[in-house]
Amino acid sequence: MKKDNCNEFLTNLKEVVKEEHLLLQEPMANHTTFRIGGPADYLFLPGSEQEIMAVLKLTQQFSVPVTVIGNGSNMLVRDKGIRGLVLKLGENMSYARRQGSCIVAGAGTILGDVSRYAENQHLAGMEFAVGIPGSIGGAVFMNAGAYEGEMSQIVAAVSAVCPDGTAKRFTRDMLDFGYRHSIFQDNHCIIYEVEVQLLLGQQRNINQRMCDFTQRRESKQPIELPSAGSTFKRPPGYFAGTLIEQAGLKGLRVGGAQVSEKHAGFIINAGGATARDVLALIEEVQQRVYEYAGVMLHPEVRIIGEE
Repeated sequence: MKKDNCNEFLTNLKEVVKEEHLLLQEPMANHTTFRIGGPADYLFLPGSEQEIMAVLKLTQQFSVPVTVIGNGSNMLVRDKGIRGLVLKLGENMSYARRQGSCIVAGAGTILGDVSRYAENQHLAGMEFAVGIPGSIGGAVFMNAGAYEGEMSQIVAAVSAVCPDGTAKRFTRDMLDFGYRHSIFQDNHCIIYEVEVQLLLGQQRNINQRMCDFTQRRESKQPIELPSAGSTFKRPPGYFAGTLIEQAGLKGLRVGGAQVSEKHAGFIINAGGATARDVLALIEEVQQRVYEYAGVMLHPEVRIIGEE
C-alpha cells in the first residue's frame, strides 16, 4: 500500500476504533505462546462486533489484508512479521454467561476459563478443554480437542462477522467440522461469540475429570516452556510424537528451537528461537521421520507472516 493510502487508512482507522484498541508496529512475539514473531503493521484489539464491522469495511475500502488471531497458541509468526492488519480477539472480547444448559462466551475468552466456569455452573461436557491454551474462538476455528473430546461435540452455534461486514449466526449443522477444521477456515468470517451446549452434572465428578486431565497434561507436556502446542497433525494410524521419539529425535535442536525432551510432539522455544529456527527444525523432523517410518508429518501449527 502506498504511503498516502497508508496515512489515509490510519486516519480513518483512528476514527472508528478506541485509541487503546490499536497498536502500530507491534511485535507479534508479544502475542503468541511461542514468543516468536516480527511486527504487525496494525494490531487491532476489538471490543465489540460493531467495532469489527467498522474496521472490516475500512480494510475492504483500502484493500488492507486482515489476519485474525486469538490467544496466539497454535501459530508461528515468521520473523518479518505480518503486513496489513492483525485482528486479535483477546481480553476485550472475553466474557461468559449461562443460558439454561448453554454457555455463551466471547471469542476472546480463554478456553480453560470457560471450562472452569462450566464446572462452577455444574455443567458437564467441557472437561477435555481445561488445559487447551487457546481462546474459545480459536478453538472453534481449529476444532480443537484433547482426551477424546473436541469442540464439534459441544458447539451449538457461532456468531461471526463476514468479510462483507455483516453479522451472521451459524448453527451446528453449518459449521463443517472435521479434524482440526471448521467452515471458518474457508469462509474467512471472524468469530465473535460462541454458544456451547452442555449437560447438567455433579460438580464433584466434573472437577475430578478436570483434575485428571490437568495432571496428565502437566506430567506429559512441556507446558512450562514457550511452544505452539502440538506441532504436527496426527497421521492416520499413528501418533506424531511417538514417531518422532522412535526416530531418535527428542532433544534435536536448530538454533533456539528444540524438539521437547518431555514430549516429542512439541517443538519448544528453548531460548531466543526465531521462526526460521522452528521452520528448519520442522523440515528436519519431517525428513527424518519419513526416512525412518515412511510417514509424512504435516504441521498442525498455523504458519503466517512474511518470510
